[in-house]
Amino acid sequence: MCETAPVPPPKDIELPDGTIVPILYEDRSVLVLDKPAGWLVAPDDWVNTRRNLSLALRSSLENGDWWARSRNLRFLRFVHRLDAETSGILLFAKSQGAVAAYSRLFEDRHVTKTYLAVVRGQVPSERWTRRDPLGPESQVSGRFRVDPKFGKAAETSFQVLARSGPLTLLEARPLTGRTHQIRLHLQASGCPVVGDEFYGSPDVRGLGLRSVGLNYTDPFQRRKISITAPTEDFCRHFGFPKLTGASNRRSA
Repeated sequence: MCETAPVPPPKDIELPDGTIVPILYEDRSVLVLDKPAGWLVAPDDWVNTRRNLSLALRSSLENGDWWARSRNLRFLRFVHRLDAETSGILLFAKSQGAVAAYSRLFEDRHVTKTYLAVVRGQVPSERWTRRDPLGPESQVSGRFRVDPKFGKAAETSFQVLARSGPLTLLEARPLTGRTHQIRLHLQASGCPVVGDEFYGSPDVRGLGLRSVGLNYTDPFQRRKISITAPTEDFCRHFGFPKLTGASNRRSA
């Protein structure tokens, strides 16, 4: 008698509205997704609150959708955030214990984060670092600003990767995790992110910011983990060629 091989868990999540979210990495403690642009992780007063990724995932879990059922998954909670229009790597914990452990990693700055940013304007150098303190904008809810007097410490390093006409492709590495940090530090550098309606100008192509790298030591297994997100589509969308050594889709 032939035995039927078990069906492996899917490598993508289909949200209730049909949106496909790729799974970049998974282990016993975490599930790492490639968040699509236009989805907020935890909205408070965002106008487009119907595109709430946390609620969509919870609804899918409660419905027993196959991606969750095949993993016997009953809990999933984000550990860090990305802005609504920023795409890329987003880490979710599979248990309350994992939430606590990974939250400490981020809070203690034991996670290295890498982004791609497309900017317009003259960049100050091939490599540079901004350390402008950041704080909330008192006049406009949801916005932040450089605030030398009352702002919290923030640091981001930048490196030029490529140029295409008036646009420049940068690698950004935030040491701290302040809200809108990369966007504000680039505005302060005189080269705002393309499509940044808050700190630059709108663009039909959307926001030129993507989370592409996450490196840390697993707090449970003590293994070094390196997660990368694909870059080719993002680069092509903004008119840049494929990056040399660009990441494969599910590398860890």
